[in-house]
Amino acid sequence: MKILVTPRSFGKEDAEAFAILERAGLEVAVNDTGGILSREALAERIAGCDGVILGVDPLDAWVLDHAPRLRAVAKYGVGVDNIDLDACSARGIAVSRTVGANAGAVADYAFALMLAVARRVARIDALCRHGDWSKVTGLDVNGKTLGLLGLGAIGRGMVARASGFGMTILAHDPFWDADYAATAGITRAEPEEIYARADFISPHLPLTDATRNLIGERELAQMKKTAILVNTARGGIVDENALLNALKNRTIYGAGIDAFEHEPPENPEWYGLDNVVLGSHSAASSDGAVVQMSRMAATNLVRDLGLDS
Repeated sequence: MKILVTPRSFGKEDAEAFAILERAGLEVAVNDTGGILSREALAERIAGCDGVILGVDPLDAWVLDHAPRLRAVAKYGVGVDNIDLDACSARGIAVSRTVGANAGAVADYAFALMLAVARRVARIDALCRHGDWSKVTGLDVNGKTLGLLGLGAIGRGMVARASGFGMTILAHDPFWDADYAATAGITRAEPEEIYARADFISPHLPLTDATRNLIGERELAQMKKTAILVNTARGGIVDENALLNALKNRTIYGAGIDAFEHEPPENPEWYGLDNVVLGSHSAASSDGAVVQMSRMAATNLVRDLGLDS
């Protein structure tokens, strides 16, 4: 059987991930382009494959039409908005995710973005490299209010990190765990209350029809002038044009964005802002998370192909 591996970091830190595939007798092809595959490139490479370990490359119905032998998709991560699940289901293709493998890494990065934007770390670094050692004033994080949209594994990781900073935590999740919230000292709040009250706002949600452009012009206008928005989830959750305008007009203090709808963002204005920290969708890319995701994705794929690892 032949499979395709598209994530560039798969097995990078751990040979065991590829060993799992090899022990199962799989012929492995890898993405050697150095970037995310386009629909056309993925369609060309996936033809003749029985399985795929998939990153954020677009696996839609058109691409699936070019892969008549495909039986299993192992998502390298948890977001499946780049996969046409209905088309996979109709074709009997199993789809798995690496649930929990990168939650700690993403929470670390999201909190790092909060700190970096609040204390203007990137701006200070850039000035110092040009010989300007002026004092730059930022915002406090300790004792402030964190608003979370979504309390899954990553959201809960944010709660654990925020507790060390003495933060008040507001959260919204349609599947509310009252016992956990009470134990963690979380206040349940509607999104509108979070936008109005929180000093830091961080969505941890999947991208669906219901969450697309969840945070737009109206929501940004409700936020404090000193609010900081962090997004390590999916780019489509935030209306990027509205956020760009809000940052340019100083409607909010700043943002830390690791996920864009189109990566890299095409609008050059993003690169001239001094109140945003940009990320290359790297929140999940820690050594530990890469190892866990790689092994889990490989194991999931071997299982769904009905092979022994």
